[in-house]
Amino acid sequence: MDIGTATLLMVGAIFALLVTGLPLAFITGLVAMAFTFGWFGETALPLVTSRVYSFITEYSLVAVPMFVLMASLLDRSGIAKDLFNAMRVFAGRLPGGVAVQTIVVAFFLAALSGIIGGEIVLLGILALPQMLRLGYDKRLSIGVVCAGGALGTMMPPSIVLIIYGLIASVSIAELFTAAITPAVILMGAYIAYVLVRCLKNPALGPPLDATTQDNPFANKLEAVKAILLPGLIAFLVLGTIYGGIASVTEAAAMGVFGVLLAIVVRGEFSVGMLHHSLGQTLNTCGMIIWIGIGAAALVGVYNLMGGNRFVSGLILGLEVAPIVIILVMMGIMLVLGLFLDWIGIAMLALPIFLPIVSQLGFDPIWFGILFAVNMQVSFLSPPFGPAAFYLKSVAPPEISLKDIYLSVLPFMLIQLCVLAALLLWPQLAIWPL
Repeated sequence: MDIGTATLLMVGAIFALLVTGLPLAFITGLVAMAFTFGWFGETALPLVTSRVYSFITEYSLVAVPMFVLMASLLDRSGIAKDLFNAMRVFAGRLPGGVAVQTIVVAFFLAALSGIIGGEIVLLGILALPQMLRLGYDKRLSIGVVCAGGALGTMMPPSIVLIIYGLIASVSIAELFTAAITPAVILMGAYIAYVLVRCLKNPALGPPLDATTQDNPFANKLEAVKAILLPGLIAFLVLGTIYGGIASVTEAAAMGVFGVLLAIVVRGEFSVGMLHHSLGQTLNTCGMIIWIGIGAAALVGVYNLMGGNRFVSGLILGLEVAPIVIILVMMGIMLVLGLFLDWIGIAMLALPIFLPIVSQLGFDPIWFGILFAVNMQVSFLSPPFGPAAFYLKSVAPPEISLKDIYLSVLPFMLIQLCVLAALLLWPQLAIWPL
């Protein structure tokens, strides 16, 4: 059997097993073992396991559970709720002001944790009922919550960027630096879209009046105090990284310490909260590690079969401009995003694509930012966009999955426009480096 036929069989086996509903980690592991024994025999097993071992012993991976724990603690504290209520003071009587406030709060939460699913659930509990109660358009409100929550894939300390940095063997701190401008552009684009629609038709986002100003914060000074605490936590994490004081892993641990200290000072700490947060952290990290193990084994055996050389020769043999090859890669990952979560795409596609990116002379940091924006699109895209299911779990019963899928389409278009801008003008990402 030649490598081309083996590639088709491998891809076909993965998608056939996905239909059965098996977890992706088990699917990739099973396919990896089948091709290891079928192509090489049992003698190749140590080579595959050595690749898995190198993945799970990567020191920078320790940052992942730290950031997940930090996000979980924030979810269970009142810090995020106070941040949301404080921002309402500044939203004022602007049409669409609460939606704009939700996007800004989502940006802050992304800078605190880098976790995506938790943000969607949190905003779905805090912001969505508030906007619906104030008479906001249902689809606009849903889209704002989903798109705002997806900013966690982009804004440092993004788990997506950490995993990309591990796979690409590039500086995670540089990835974080490069991601800030595109993240701000995305946030600005969302806000501009909301404002344009609400200024043209104020019924979509009615401004607050005296009867709807039920904010627990009496004035802007109290609101600033509520914003100050999460701002200090974000500075503790990102400031130490950019200042060269701490590595990403050390900064993650400092972030957990900062959140725990804040929760204790606020009088919200309990053993039950810590227990639930640790349990959620173990579940999330277990999923990431198991998918990573299965994908590392699969990519390892595929490379031993010569698959990396086959794909590289196939793509580099195309008589097209190098940027077209990058577009093809983005298209492949967008299609994969319809069926797989981001960690599966990262583990399966990036080890094959990254060597080609380097051979074409492109900056892997820039490609990492493209990947992060691409994963934002996949996070929203039907039929398996995780954002829809996260929001559905906490949304009012009258909101259906169809409502959510239709609501995110304009924001997906905005994400694709930002992706196109980064392809055309790479300096948007790499100028600070």
